[in-house]
Amino acid sequence: MTTIQAPEHVQTERLTLRRPLADDARAIFDRYAADPEVTRYLAWPRHRSITDSEVFLGFSDGEWQRWGCGPYLAFSRENGTLLGSTGLAFESRDVASTGYVFARDAWGHGYASESLRAMIELARSMGIGRLYAICHVDHDASRRVMEKCGLKRDGVLPRHTVFPNLGPGACDVLCYSIALF
Repeated sequence: MTTIQAPEHVQTERLTLRRPLADDARAIFDRYAADPEVTRYLAWPRHRSITDSEVFLGFSDGEWQRWGCGPYLAFSRENGTLLGSTGLAFESRDVASTGYVFARDAWGHGYASESLRAMIELARSMGIGRLYAICHVDHDASRRVMEKCGLKRDGVLPRHTVFPNLGPGACDVLCYSIALF
C-alpha cells in the first residue's frame, strides 16, 4: 500500500496542529482527556491515569506509521497552550473519519470548526475521496460544527457506537460526510 505522508505540522489562522509526541502525555491528560464533561460524548474512555494518555500516544504513532497520518494535537498559535485534538483515521486509502475534542476552556471559540476545516483540506490534499464524522444523537454542538463546515447528514446509524463514558450499550449516532472529489 502506498501512503502519502501528511505534514506533521498544520497551521490555521489560530491553531497549530501537530503530530503528538511522547512527552505530550501529561498535557493531554491534564487538559482534556481526564475531564468527565469533555469526554462525555467520546467513543473512547476518559483517561483515568497518565498511562491511558501514554497508550493513546502509542496508538497515534502506529497510525502515523501505517497511514502516513493520524491524530493531531491542537495548540493555540497565540500562546502555545494545548487546546485539544483532531486528526484523520483511515478505513482505506480512500475513506477516512475525523473528529475533535477540546478542553472545556476552549469551548465556544470556534476551534472545533477551524480544526475540522483543516482536516477537510488535509484529506483533500491526500486524495481521500470520502471523509466522514459521527456524533451521538444528543451532541448538538458537534452536529452544528459538522453542518457549519459543509458535511452533509447521511442519516442516523442505530445502536452503532459505544460511548463508554455514558454506559456500556451501543448508542444511535448521526453520520455526516463530505465527498472530496
